[in-house]
Amino acid sequence: MIFSSESVTEGHPDKICDQVSDAILDALLEKDPSSRVACETLVKTGMVVLAGEVTSEAWVDFTAIARKAVIDIGFDNSDYGFDGNTCAVLAAVEAQSPEISQGVSGHGVYSQEQGAGDQGMMFGFACDQSTELMPLPIMLSHRLTKQLSDVRKNGTLSWLRPDGKSQVSIQYDKKQAVSAKAIVISTQHDPGHTHSQITEAIIEHVIKPIVPESLMSTDTTIYVNPTGSFVTGGPMGDCGLTGRKIIVDTYGGWGRHGGGAFSGKDPSKVDRSAAYYARYIAKNIVAAELAKEAEVQLAYAIGVAKPVSLLVNSFGTGTKSDEDITAAVDRVFDCRPHALIESLGLLKPIYATTAAYGHFGRVAKGDHFSWEKTDKVEALKAAI
Repeated sequence: MIFSSESVTEGHPDKICDQVSDAILDALLEKDPSSRVACETLVKTGMVVLAGEVTSEAWVDFTAIARKAVIDIGFDNSDYGFDGNTCAVLAAVEAQSPEISQGVSGHGVYSQEQGAGDQGMMFGFACDQSTELMPLPIMLSHRLTKQLSDVRKNGTLSWLRPDGKSQVSIQYDKKQAVSAKAIVISTQHDPGHTHSQITEAIIEHVIKPIVPESLMSTDTTIYVNPTGSFVTGGPMGDCGLTGRKIIVDTYGGWGRHGGGAFSGKDPSKVDRSAAYYARYIAKNIVAAELAKEAEVQLAYAIGVAKPVSLLVNSFGTGTKSDEDITAAVDRVFDCRPHALIESLGLLKPIYATTAAYGHFGRVAKGDHFSWEKTDKVEALKAAI
């Protein structure tokens, strides 16, 4: 079996939008933790468009936040076809619907508690393929795109530009990673560099430091800028939009996805917060060695606090039945929106760092990536 996953750099047009949306969310939460935010961003040549719904006691400068996010990514030069210093920023932001607000705030028909911000299903996943308890293809893809940005920013390959992608195909034998079958790197660059120069530099400074030698073989195929040239990139090369990289954001296609994007949404939106909590549950299941692979599904009705369903699937790898593991999860984890938000500390400005290089499998630092903790292992073992 060969499985492939991709990642994109922070300068990819869609990822620019995710970062702008989450920068606005963080700015609002920093001043008013009870802010309700649903912020979408669109970018194209010379233009950033902000749209959505915001209800908050705080005021923030949308234009300044958007410009700073774009500049920090590296689009600060008109030669790149996009410049945060000079681009137009248009904002169309309104207040949240009162019907949604009354359900979320605890005045819904079916619940006196904080209800879910929308209906829908969310998935969390974990497996023992990597130390992060994530599928290996997506973790390697993220590390490669992060390395692309690092060598650009630290001057090792100063001729790189912000836009880029990676893709890793891993050969498996009975779900055990054997080798990297193919590695694809597409990176924006300054004009005047030959394809052979770019390929040699990317292999030496990006691929070799990241992909373990044990996964490289004579059968590994490496593609660098397969079209031969990648000068025009970012919003000049492609329109970007918040929420178009949901598989990159999660498990690279290995685990299922409920369909809801994350960036620009405050944690009352269970699209985001419950997906984080489902990952938290799945990771603790695998860390507790109750399964080698675990997928958790949660489903909600708008305005209702208690999930309408909870399911754990261990794909036959569980040391106990899926029913027993699900029952133990139900006893240990409180999946109501207010409880999970409080448990993970989700009302803090922690979201801008999630908007590139994946929301899962990241090292928890301070209040960030709290859903990566494995502090429920002993409680799960006791409950089982």
